[in-house]
Amino acid sequence: MFCGFNIHLLSELYFSQEKHIKSTILLFDTKESRLRELMGFSNVLNSMEAFRIPIKLLDEAEMIRPIITLRKKRILIDVDTQQDLFVADGKACIRNHRRVLANIRRVMAWTRRDHIRVISTAQIHLPHGHNGDFCMAGTDGICKLHYTLRNRHIVFESGDSTDLPRELLRDYDQIILCKRTDDPFEEPRAERVLTETKASELIVIGGPTETALLHTVLGLLLRRKSVTVITDAVGSHEKGAAEIALRKMQAKGAKLIDSKTLLGSSNLRQVHACNCERCRGQYQKATLSA
Repeated sequence: MFCGFNIHLLSELYFSQEKHIKSTILLFDTKESRLRELMGFSNVLNSMEAFRIPIKLLDEAEMIRPIITLRKKRILIDVDTQQDLFVADGKACIRNHRRVLANIRRVMAWTRRDHIRVISTAQIHLPHGHNGDFCMAGTDGICKLHYTLRNRHIVFESGDSTDLPRELLRDYDQIILCKRTDDPFEEPRAERVLTETKASELIVIGGPTETALLHTVLGLLLRRKSVTVITDAVGSHEKGAAEIALRKMQAKGAKLIDSKTLLGSSNLRQVHACNCERCRGQYQKATLSA
């Protein structure tokens, strides 16, 4: 198609002893009356003068281009939501676990509803290591919170290998990457997954904000990823250090929003995320006031 016409290209090549002559004839398949109306002459098909006139015959319908709306591809980055870090009786529980757990559970419910894929990291430390006495291999503390697990998930142990199956995020709803340090980019396989992941937005939850989450977000930004941090779905051990960490993320290009901005308001009172006395006391108070 060219300018609304069907074009047939016929070429004939004539050879002689002195020179080569190449002539190209363009035949336009259209009605003579239409050409007369638009160009002001009666017979174009038999006149080579027509090719000296710029031809622009675009109907209104031909000028309309289809508008394609690309769906925003989001992936949730779930940082170290494990029992030792987020449950009250854990060995290194964050200070604001009650509020954070409720919002983490809401975000995870959103990923199930909207079929958002999840990439999770999990710390697993060896005995007598230099990373503290929490999330030790072989203990319940390394286990992820049950509501942060998707049914179709795959776990990759820490190690020096970078081998990965193809189409991971097509075949699984969640990838869980084990690591030995706060920084997931020090693990070869985790570094490959996070670097090669293609998404228009990476949404980050978990913690601790001042250590593991900070390393994760800065590493993603260094790799030119679009990162959004849900500020009320991340936990910390020290409030001051966490505020400094969030400012660093924002200065490097991360977007900071709260769960209400992402998910809207909610009437959720209790999510049974933790069995500590404070969480149970809050549940009993909400029950009595209902």
